[in-house]
Amino acid sequence: MSTGKVTVDGRVVEIGDARNILEVVRRAGIKLPTFCYHSELSVYGACRMCMVEVEGRGLVASCSTPPVDGMVIHTSTPRTRRLRRMIIELLLANHDRECTSCERSGSCKLQQLARQMGITEVRFGQRDKKLPVDDTSPAIVKNPNKCILCGDCVRMCKEIQGLGIWDFAFRGSKTRVTTAFGKPLQEVACVNCGQCVAVCPTGALTVKPEVDRVWDAIHDPEKLVVVQVAPAVRVAIGEEFGLLPGEKATGQLVAALRKIGFDRVFDTLFTADMTTIEEGMELLGRLEKGGRLPLFTSCCPAWVKYAEQFHADLLDNLSTCRSPQQMFGSLVKKFYAREMGRTPEQVVCVSVMPCTAKKFEARRPEFTTGGVPDVDFVLTTLELARMIREAGIVFNELEPEMFDNPLGMGSGAAVIYGASGGVMESVVRFITAHRSAGDVGRVDFYPVRGIQGIKEAELEIGGQTLKLAVVNGLANAEKLIGRIKAGEVFYHAVEVMACPGGCLGGGGQPYPNNTASRLGRMKGLYSLDRAEQLHRPQDNIFVTRALERWFGGPANANTHQALHTRYYPRRRISGKPVELNGRRDERPVEVAVCVGTNCYLKGSYDILNKFMALARQMGIADYVQLKGTFCLEHCDRGVSIKVNDEIITNVTLDNAEEIFKTRIAIKAEPPWVV
Repeated sequence: MSTGKVTVDGRVVEIGDARNILEVVRRAGIKLPTFCYHSELSVYGACRMCMVEVEGRGLVASCSTPPVDGMVIHTSTPRTRRLRRMIIELLLANHDRECTSCERSGSCKLQQLARQMGITEVRFGQRDKKLPVDDTSPAIVKNPNKCILCGDCVRMCKEIQGLGIWDFAFRGSKTRVTTAFGKPLQEVACVNCGQCVAVCPTGALTVKPEVDRVWDAIHDPEKLVVVQVAPAVRVAIGEEFGLLPGEKATGQLVAALRKIGFDRVFDTLFTADMTTIEEGMELLGRLEKGGRLPLFTSCCPAWVKYAEQFHADLLDNLSTCRSPQQMFGSLVKKFYAREMGRTPEQVVCVSVMPCTAKKFEARRPEFTTGGVPDVDFVLTTLELARMIREAGIVFNELEPEMFDNPLGMGSGAAVIYGASGGVMESVVRFITAHRSAGDVGRVDFYPVRGIQGIKEAELEIGGQTLKLAVVNGLANAEKLIGRIKAGEVFYHAVEVMACPGGCLGGGGQPYPNNTASRLGRMKGLYSLDRAEQLHRPQDNIFVTRALERWFGGPANANTHQALHTRYYPRRRISGKPVELNGRRDERPVEVAVCVGTNCYLKGSYDILNKFMALARQMGIADYVQLKGTFCLEHCDRGVSIKVNDEIITNVTLDNAEEIFKTRIAIKAEPPWVV
């Protein structure tokens, strides 16, 4: 911490722990405009909106210039104002200005700064060529015509999530942000977390809307439309209507959903409690029977997809429990619908979630029965706010209402699912009481709370010390997994959430979705937890009764069928196989060897070379078409190859020759060869 001082517009300000001039200026109460500056991301300094004049140095970018004792800084000179206005005009000239129909109208930073700078006309011509919109992802829509090249999405995806889905391509006026090889978003390793949407200052990246389809379902008289609401939504929805982050709006939220026209308004807290019970029993079972550890949570669909793509060897470590959203959908379609005298097709299940990846999760084939999805539509917090406005509802004037039962009751342990560490604390509350003969009282497990990227804790229970870890942000998850695989650390259980701060920082939450907002929402969730009458999931008699009535109790074959699932390796990027040798005949044996990272590390490149050498030695190279391909989605079982339509797994250098002779060469001796 510096003891120096600077002068900002005539006012002396201490430098303190400020990393750059921008932080000092904001500390002085001056709101300098920025596009590309986020305190949790690296400094980029591209937009130049934060330029200030420093005596003796001239114009400098305040975000990338460290403060020095004695500096005299001017933030609003004729020169800086003229520069900012010019930058805004140039951005607007290169921007698709269909503001009235844009998803971000009203929350667009470019729109706000144009108003702040007093821009009433743009002196430069508008771009004459429009690029195609990418709406292939189930969660995110990319409109490159609204991109201002601030780089926020690039840095968020690379630094916080460790994925690097977005990057800059081309040069000069042709520069744009795109995916690897310019592929559609659904064909790359995107995990649908939506954090790029959360930091995008314009409408270049938005949530893929499902509002119109939900309205259609509500107005269909043949359908019973039920809605479930995630914990993090209730402490964020109010931000869209003037409330502070974390301010309780549960009752108004329920009332708004009824006014919109939902037939039943339920709470995802119900199945969050159910998830905790099932996951707690799963952890205890693995501890007692020597199952695979650590047990990783599986509530976050972005984390699950990340594991499928990058850590197929850890999939057996993932909890088999479905997420609360998917448990709820299964209960509604398989049990509640029957009790209401309806078929699954006649019931429409809608989720309101803070998370964009939940849209992807709802479409997974594992969560569809007989062609009927367990969850039909997923609305983000922002989409629900749009529906409330469309319905003409004055949110702040609504009288609070209660959720419907039996699926509307939850404990405090379920409320905190919305915060990083909440799932782990819920499991701690469950197993502490489950393993104890008497009443253990209230359990508040503070070591796992907070927005830190990686948190570690220990729990003494039944004479055993459980080592626990909680991580948010996939880059942090990758660091932790690396340490686990290297044998540096060991844990019995690990909670992973893709979004900073957990679900409360999801990609579908209101803007600004920054650290201050996340802290406010987190505080709100823990406040709700303290106010709940029910503390542990097993205190929720509606859940325990449902488990007995529908499944004969928790953690058995019946719950495993309806409330659990399995996950499988998934390719990271779609692409055509690369042919490595020519062929003369039109009907060769096609052999594709996976050269994706998991298989490559297990020797697939050497196996491919071995096959090529054997084909030449045996004189059948013209009849064996060898290809290197991307993931065959079986990389948890060793190196995978595909011979025509047959997948062969667990191929090694030791058995490669035998497999080539018995499974490949024999097919390369057709009767037409003389």
